[in-house]
Amino acid sequence: MNEKEKFMKEAIKEAQKAYNKLEVPVGAVIVKEGKIIARAHNLKETKFDTTKHAEILAIQKASKKIKSWRLLDCEMYVTLEPCSMCAGALINARIKKVYIGANDGKTGAVGSVFNLLEDYTFNHKVEVEKGILKTECENILKNFFKELRKEKRDGA
Repeated sequence: MNEKEKFMKEAIKEAQKAYNKLEVPVGAVIVKEGKIIARAHNLKETKFDTTKHAEILAIQKASKKIKSWRLLDCEMYVTLEPCSMCAGALINARIKKVYIGANDGKTGAVGSVFNLLEDYTFNHKVEVEKGILKTECENILKNFFKELRKEKRDGA
């Protein structure tokens, strides 16, 4: 297992925590100098707050840890392609690079629906690499929504 897979596995662990809380299973970790400095998972349902995406929560934790909103030498590993809010946060936080597991054909703002990180000129450029443990990242989402549909169908 290479370093990228190692860190994405940690993001998947976060996604599993979200899954266990009946949250859409998305997880993120932020790495600086080869060490995880922040980890988070979706908490929108739990906190009744649409901004509680894994990426936003991880950025907040990392900023607090290094005592700066500028995460210049940091990389994020996230199990699902960021939405427009989260892609904007990556730019504003000055994240160096984002590694993405699964694409998001409905709200993905890093190439699937549109590409906020590459198609526009901002004051900061975030590097992107996609497809890290893609199948594992897709499967946790597919299983979650399959289970959710089954529960709704069965009246649970």
